[in-house]
Amino acid sequence: MSDLITDEDTDISESELEDHADSCYEKLKQAGETVKISETEYRCPYCPGKKKRIFGFNELLQHASGVSRGSQKRGIKDRGRHLGLVKYIQKELKGESIPENTVDNNEIHKSCDLNELYVWPWMGIVANIPVEWKNGRYTGQSGSKLRDELTEKGFNPLRVHPLWNFKGFSGYAIVEFRNEWLGLSDALRFEKAYEVIHQGKSDYFETENYWGKLYCWVAKDDDFHAENVVGDYLRRNGDLKTLTQYQEEEHTKNSKLLSNLTSTVEGQNMRLIEMETKYKETSVSLSSLMSQKDEMLQAFNEERKKMQQNARHQLQQIFQEHERTAMQLEVQRNELKQHEKELEEREARNENERLKLSYEKEQNERAIVEQKRADDNVLRLAEDHEREKEALQRTMIELEKKLDAKHALELEIRCLKGNLQVAKHIGDDGDEEVTKKLHSIEQELKDKEEELEDLEQLSQALIIKERKSNDELQEARKELIAVLMELSSEASIGVKRMGELDSKAFIAAAKRKYMEHEVDEKAAELCTGWQYQLKKANWHPFKNVPAEDGKGHKTIVDGEDKIMKKLKNQLGEDAYRAVATALMELNECNPSGRYVVSELWNYDHERKATLKEGISQLLDQWRMLKKKKRC
Repeated sequence: MSDLITDEDTDISESELEDHADSCYEKLKQAGETVKISETEYRCPYCPGKKKRIFGFNELLQHASGVSRGSQKRGIKDRGRHLGLVKYIQKELKGESIPENTVDNNEIHKSCDLNELYVWPWMGIVANIPVEWKNGRYTGQSGSKLRDELTEKGFNPLRVHPLWNFKGFSGYAIVEFRNEWLGLSDALRFEKAYEVIHQGKSDYFETENYWGKLYCWVAKDDDFHAENVVGDYLRRNGDLKTLTQYQEEEHTKNSKLLSNLTSTVEGQNMRLIEMETKYKETSVSLSSLMSQKDEMLQAFNEERKKMQQNARHQLQQIFQEHERTAMQLEVQRNELKQHEKELEEREARNENERLKLSYEKEQNERAIVEQKRADDNVLRLAEDHEREKEALQRTMIELEKKLDAKHALELEIRCLKGNLQVAKHIGDDGDEEVTKKLHSIEQELKDKEEELEDLEQLSQALIIKERKSNDELQEARKELIAVLMELSSEASIGVKRMGELDSKAFIAAAKRKYMEHEVDEKAAELCTGWQYQLKKANWHPFKNVPAEDGKGHKTIVDGEDKIMKKLKNQLGEDAYRAVATALMELNECNPSGRYVVSELWNYDHERKATLKEGISQLLDQWRMLKKKKRC
């Protein structure tokens, strides 16, 4: 069969379908036994993996015809194979077609006692099925496996039921056959096949050594009345009948069916006669109605023709009147249009002159105000910066001096404490000079400690002053940021909103998912959604890694974070880099609040700009404005 299925991997075209079918037909003629199994059983050589492998003659022909006519799951080559199978069935197996649901009752009568009691529906018994002790009970093979084995032998069972009891699998199974003469024929062939090889019912009950063999027979009255698991199943699921009883029941059923069909046909004939009578009456009535309809239609057409003529005449008069009126209106409209044009031209000249003067005046006033405000801000910021810078330097120098003095005083106090401890350790031994020296050291130590306390208070005051100066510098930095934001120039030093996403990074992702006219809007929506995600304080996609110089650690964005991986997979590399950069900026500038902050930025070196760089940039812009004003 594999030779019939094996073909080259490439498919064929519709024009080659017939040639491929003829080729398959010739192959089937050379290997015809692959289609026919027995006198009533056939199989499809091109569908070996299907569940239903056994067909009747008509079923096989219907199957092959259906596939050859086309299917969404079938290729052209498979259709060609089944078309060749149709030709083979029609030409080579045509004379072998027999009704599938019929069997020769005379053969059954000759081989059986018509008065012998059988279990109906027809059932067979399989005994001595191998059992295995497993997990505290007996087990055996499944019924479907045994059914497949009996099917391959041509007995056509419907189902196989393994029988179980309180110990587990009993070693018996019941085989069900079709509830018709053909099923009885299968059951008897099933019994005869095992009797021939001495594995029938009598062999099972007479032999003592039946290990490893299956014994099979048809269920009859003694099995039905048996007091075991087989008898219990047969009594629950079947009844006893002789072949004569079954034949009489079938005859009675067929007679009733024939009687019902006869009465049905007679009733249909009567209804047909009634319908023919009604049809003739309806035809006469319809002819009369059609004649009346033709007369009414002719009258209607004549009346409509008259109305159309009248309407056409009236419309012609209306059109002529309309044309005369339209000509008069057109002349008046042209005159008014010419007059209007002259007025508009004069008005436009006056309006343009007025707007031009107003615009120049407004621009001049705005430039003066802007220049004055910029001059004031620049000068004030420059003065504040210089003043605060000098004060901070003085404070730092003074603080360093005080700190050195404090360290020296602390060292001197430690020396005096050491000398005092030595003197106390030696003791005065009544020496008056030693006692005086000891009192002198204690007094000097007390004076130094008071001096140290004064220095600490002074140092604390200087630290507070330094912090205040630093706060004032931060305020100056904020003011400089506000001024540069208003000027909004494209210089190397400017203001950057740290942690803010740009919708341009989401353009590529939006182009892949949406229509062209929706790209900008959808990119903005994606940008807004991820900006909201950045504000979530419970989302912390960072990890610490060793620094590049090997000293300490640095914080980077965790690329294995679930949300970041999902972003990269769905929206691409550009969106991923934009979100990662914004996360690092927020973690550096505002890790607690997670909201966008403005920062002085050096765009040439991609870093924060110093206050000095910002003021220098502001002064440069101020000088440029002054030059433009002079020009």
